[in-house]
Amino acid sequence: MKNNTIEIPTTTDFFSSDYLINNVGTPFIIGLAVGYFAKKILLLSLLVCGAAIVLLFVSEHFEVTHINYQKLEHTVEPATQWITQFKDFLLAHLSNFPSKGISATSGFLVGFKLG
Repeated sequence: MKNNTIEIPTTTDFFSSDYLINNVGTPFIIGLAVGYFAKKILLLSLLVCGAAIVLLFVSEHFEVTHINYQKLEHTVEPATQWITQFKDFLLAHLSNFPSKGISATSGFLVGFKLG
């Protein structure tokens, strides 16, 4: 016959280094890495897109091309929606850590701030 007792950790178990590393530290570090990476990728993509738009402006100044600003805005609009969806995707996956989602999400926010 199985022993169906549930072992409740004592307060000293909550503050042990093994418990804190596994339940707070590791998810925080994972979230920190994901947030830092997300910020760097966002900045890199903004750099590339900004450089392309500046090249368009320069080519229009020298009358090589003509820019339709409404179409330019229409082209950039889906990218901003995709960035918002990607942020929601990352935060949803980080919050799926069982009982550790707060630590992972806060790590993501700190990593995003540091990036």
